[in-house]
Amino acid sequence: MSPAPTSLPPRSELILANLGTPAAPTPAAVRAFLAEFLGDPMVVEKPRWFWLPILHGIVLRVRPKKVAKAYEEIWSEAGSPLAAGTAALAQAVAAAHPDLRVTHCYRYGSPNLAERLAASAAAHPGSDHPIRVVPLFPQRTASSSGTMEVLTAELAKSSGLEGRLSVASLSPIAGGYVEALADSARRTLDELGGDPHLLVSFHGIPQYVDDKEGNRYSQECRATFDALLAALELPAERATLAFQSRFGFDPWIGPATDDKLVELAESGRGRVVVATPGFLTAGLETIEELGIRGREDFMEAGGEAFALAPPPVETTPMGPQPHPRFVEALSALADG
Repeated sequence: MSPAPTSLPPRSELILANLGTPAAPTPAAVRAFLAEFLGDPMVVEKPRWFWLPILHGIVLRVRPKKVAKAYEEIWSEAGSPLAAGTAALAQAVAAAHPDLRVTHCYRYGSPNLAERLAASAAAHPGSDHPIRVVPLFPQRTASSSGTMEVLTAELAKSSGLEGRLSVASLSPIAGGYVEALADSARRTLDELGGDPHLLVSFHGIPQYVDDKEGNRYSQECRATFDALLAALELPAERATLAFQSRFGFDPWIGPATDDKLVELAESGRGRVVVATPGFLTAGLETIEELGIRGREDFMEAGGEAFALAPPPVETTPMGPQPHPRFVEALSALADG
């Protein structure tokens, strides 16, 4: 849970905004989440007359059962790893800066941004402190940071918060963020040993979306990749940039992570560490897609050893632990 509000008005407020998660690892909960997520026209940029019949007639009939089973494999007593990690991150930022009010929300699911804004108004009626929404997506595109920016602008207008409510973006090469990534990757590379190859995997997007946005997303992924290698002092030949989580039939930006894992194993690079800079907390895409299925693909293709580097909010036996330098990077956004 996010920290309770203090009695004194905060100097400013941060709302850390993650994508979201089903409320439970059940087909019904997954169906509700996917209906909201995939029904957003900024997530699937297809004509509504074309996409909505497919979504409701096919996708939401077939996909929830399969996705719910995957969630069952990663669910814990604390619930979804993404939910636990996001809440822990908000708590860590709040603990480091008691003069800030820090909460979290999701773009899809609950608590959403409107709910957080209502709670803030109730906690501090009449306050004029600035409220900054921080999308937890360092590499920007319409389906992640973009849809959060649009929602924030709409709520600022409808709630009378223009001038107070704004978006603060985490840079894809922010020092504390890159340092957290490098610390995790370095530790995992050392633990695996044997000069492993580093595969840096980001969430993919359709190629036509990236082209329409001037290739901003792919360029920012590349910027993070280059900054990470520089921090690690890792030669370029020991690292590969790739993209995961393809969906639908349109061409997506590449190369594809699953293809690269097989290619690395078949080419004799038998030891691999996978880092996922676009995922700031653990979730289905890291634990299940890469940690389980990606590992299986790599080992079946002849790989010798596979390791997944933890995200900036690391899952530990004591619960999610945000990297201190990453906490600092987010805290700095409170001042715009």
